[in-house]
Amino acid sequence: MPRPTVRPCAQSRPLRRPLRRTLRAAAVAVLVASQVLVPLAAQAQLLPGLGDGGEMTAAAERRLGDQIARELYRDPDYIDDPVLVDYVQAIWQPLLAAARVRGELTPELDERFAWAVLLGRDRSINAFALPGGYLGVHLGLIAVTDSRDELATVLGHELSHVTQRHIARIMAKQSRDMPLMLAALVLGVIAASKSRNGDAGQAMIMGSQAMAMQNQLNFSRDMEREADRVGFGVMTQAGFAPQGAASMFEKLQYASRLNDNGSYPYLRSHPLNSERISDMQARFQFRGDGAAPEDASAGLGLAGAARPAGPRTAAAPALRMDHAIVAARARVLSRPGVDVLRLWIDAASGTEFARRSPAQQAGMLAAAALAANELRDGRAARALSDRLTPLAAADPASARLARLLSAELYLAAGAAPQAAALLDVRAGTRAEMLLAAQAAVAMRQAGPAAAPLRDWVATHPRDAGAWQMLASVYSAQNDTLRAVRAYAEANVAVLDYAAARDRFKAAQDLAARGTGGTVDHYEASIIDTRARAVEALLREQQAEPPLR
Repeated sequence: MPRPTVRPCAQSRPLRRPLRRTLRAAAVAVLVASQVLVPLAAQAQLLPGLGDGGEMTAAAERRLGDQIARELYRDPDYIDDPVLVDYVQAIWQPLLAAARVRGELTPELDERFAWAVLLGRDRSINAFALPGGYLGVHLGLIAVTDSRDELATVLGHELSHVTQRHIARIMAKQSRDMPLMLAALVLGVIAASKSRNGDAGQAMIMGSQAMAMQNQLNFSRDMEREADRVGFGVMTQAGFAPQGAASMFEKLQYASRLNDNGSYPYLRSHPLNSERISDMQARFQFRGDGAAPEDASAGLGLAGAARPAGPRTAAAPALRMDHAIVAARARVLSRPGVDVLRLWIDAASGTEFARRSPAQQAGMLAAAALAANELRDGRAARALSDRLTPLAAADPASARLARLLSAELYLAAGAAPQAAALLDVRAGTRAEMLLAAQAAVAMRQAGPAAAPLRDWVATHPRDAGAWQMLASVYSAQNDTLRAVRAYAEANVAVLDYAAARDRFKAAQDLAARGTGGTVDHYEASIIDTRARAVEALLREQQAEPPLR
């Protein structure tokens, strides 16, 4: 009996190639959307909501920021240079105070967020805001600024990103847009399955992706404009010159030309720098001849690296000597390479040196001294520092920086007594206190350095560098118990709760055995209390989902 012929039904026929390609593209698009948007949406849904539930809470944003900052603290490029930290904090704290006065920084955010600035050795001209009140600043940004007003412009801008909750708003928008994007992709798949050639469905898929990307770009640009506006108000409220805003954006405009991909304005996530310059100039009435100021980086191997050619459109604040010294320090500590370091040393004795202004000469000498120290040429470094000292004597801020540099070079050369003679552990500034404590430890005379450091960490408990120096002071005094506790607090400051827990347990064991120096009930109770608190923090940290 012949077998019946079975004909495949329409549904069982192989798909046409154009349709298969369309469906494959749709599947890839859905996969990409799920990989990018679903984690953000899921994270937002797991977090308690504000108001209508559309944004992260301040506590959730702080936890996310802590996760990111914990990785940055471990990065080899993270740097805690006392001189640079002091200088940046002298700008950062007035900006925070101005944001409070203006109402931009609410009491809730002021209490919950970290408000910490982290410095990185990266030579690129960049700064960024992180969730939870953390800011990152590359040394390359400090190196190209001519004034604290320009640096305050960038810090005020990034501060405003945090106070305006831009990160939480971005995540909330992505969470809201995800269902619409996925729905459009599904409709595109359906249209492709019903179309003879799949073009209609493919157009719908690509159109939905393009619409989502354009909406995100528009949202980002609006946030950048808002940060420009709010940041300008904060930096001027804090007493910084408004001209610094326009001159800083001019630097960014010129620097961006080196890496510009030629995108049209409507494809950029940030507004064009020319737009931002015009906006900043419109916010203050400029008077002046528009002449270009002297180049602070000339002779340092960076002349013209971050400034436009031709006349400036706004009169930038004059170069101050103390800022020139700080910018030079940032250049050297960003590790530019041996060849560049040697060029900076040679520039301090070149024919162009005498033609520079005193502020520029101070910057060149500071860069040369630090460069020689990096190359382990202590004698040359000392000679260059000795030339800087009389040049900076007339300006108190610059004279202090020159004195700190001289003490730093003495410490590097193993001449702790000479360094100690230049420093005062009770001077009140973090940089001088840390350097003086380092000299005291080297001379085995650490006793007087303990009290100022204890007072400092009492008001700055998240200062890991100060805790580490205090631990060194206690170790030099053979007070092992307090040294271990100080090291544990340093771990807490950089969010390494696992290491802190282990050290607090070691301190508890020392206290129980009555070893490790003088043990009293007050110190033992502090250690027990901190150990329990850190154990709780570690459990919370371990329960957090890992960063993707």
